[in-house]
Amino acid sequence: MEDYLTQQYFMNSISQWLVAFAYVILGVVVSKVFYSIFIKLFKKVVRSTDSVLDDILVDTLERPVTYSIVILGFFLGLKQLNTTKDIAILLPNFGKFCITVCVTWFIVRLVNAIIEQYMKPAIELSQSTSRKQVLPIITKIITITIWTIGVIIAFDCIGYNLAGLIAGLGIGGLAFALAAKDYLENIFGGVSIFTDKPFTMNDRIKIDGFDGTVEKIGIRSSRIRTLSGSLVTIPNSKFISSSVENIALEPTRKITLRLGLTYDTNATELQKAMSLLKDIVANNQDIVAEQSIVFFENFGDFSLVIVFIYYIRKDADIPSTQSKINLDILAAYEKENLNFAFPTQTINIEGNK
Repeated sequence: MEDYLTQQYFMNSISQWLVAFAYVILGVVVSKVFYSIFIKLFKKVVRSTDSVLDDILVDTLERPVTYSIVILGFFLGLKQLNTTKDIAILLPNFGKFCITVCVTWFIVRLVNAIIEQYMKPAIELSQSTSRKQVLPIITKIITITIWTIGVIIAFDCIGYNLAGLIAGLGIGGLAFALAAKDYLENIFGGVSIFTDKPFTMNDRIKIDGFDGTVEKIGIRSSRIRTLSGSLVTIPNSKFISSSVENIALEPTRKITLRLGLTYDTNATELQKAMSLLKDIVANNQDIVAEQSIVFFENFGDFSLVIVFIYYIRKDADIPSTQSKINLDILAAYEKENLNFAFPTQTINIEGNK
C-alpha cells in the first residue's frame, strides 16, 4: 500500500494528491456547514434587531463568503503539491485574484440590496414614473462601474500593470466608441429624455410619422403604442434629431372646420350661420368659448366658406366633444334651413342659331 501511495504522477505522489483533494473537499464541506448553520444562526440574530442594515449585510455576505471558503480550500490543496516555478509564483496572485473578485461581488450585492431596500420604496412612494425608469439604469451603471474597478484591481494582482491596463481600456474605449457610434447616440438620446423630459410615460406623442402613447422609456430605445394598436420601438437617437410633439402637454385641442354654404345663402342668413356657431360653443362647457373664432373666409368655387376654429379643454373627452359640436351644427343649420354646398358645376350650352 505504501508503495502505491509513493508512486509519482505529475511531480507528486498519490498521497500528496490525496491530501490536496482532501483540502478541496474540506473547503466544500466547511462552506456547506457555514451556509447551513452559521448563516442561519446569524440571520436569526440580525432578525431580532430593529436595524435592517445588518439583515442586508448578512444576506449579501452569504454567497461570497461561501464561495471564498471553497476557493480557500482549493488554494490550500494546491499548496500541498509540487509545482513548477512559474505556477508557484502564480498561485499567490491567483488567490488574490479570486479574493478580489469575491469582494467585488459582495460590494455589488450590497449596493444593489441597499438600492432595493431604501431607494426603490422611496421612488415608488413619490409616484414619479420617470424616476422609476431611471432607477434600473442607475443600478446597472453602478454595477458595471464597480465590476470594472474590481476586475482591473484583480488583474493587477496577477501581474498586469494597472496603468497600462487603464490606458489600454482608454484606447479600446475610443475604438469601441467609433465602432458603436449609433449605439452611443441612442444612449445619449436616452439620457437626454430623462434629463430634458420632452415626454414621460403614458404621454401621447407624435414623432417621425408615428402617433401613440409612450409605454416604455429605455436607455437605448423607447416604445410607443400607436393609435392603431401596434407597438413601435424607436431608437432614442431619433428624439435628438427629430421634432417631438407632445400632445399630452397641449392646454387645449384646436379644431378647425371649413363650412361651405350654398350660393343662394344671402348675407343675413350667412350672418345667422356664424352666430349659431358662436352660440354652440358658448353653451358647451368643454369648449373655451372666448378663444373660438368664426369668420367668413372667401367665395369658393361652389360655396361660401365659413371658417370655424374652437378649442376643446384638455380634461374633456375630445372625440365625444367634437362629435357633439358637429351634431349641434347640423341640427341648428337644418332648423334654420341653411344648406351645405357640395361640389357642383353648371354648364351652359349655347344652342344652334
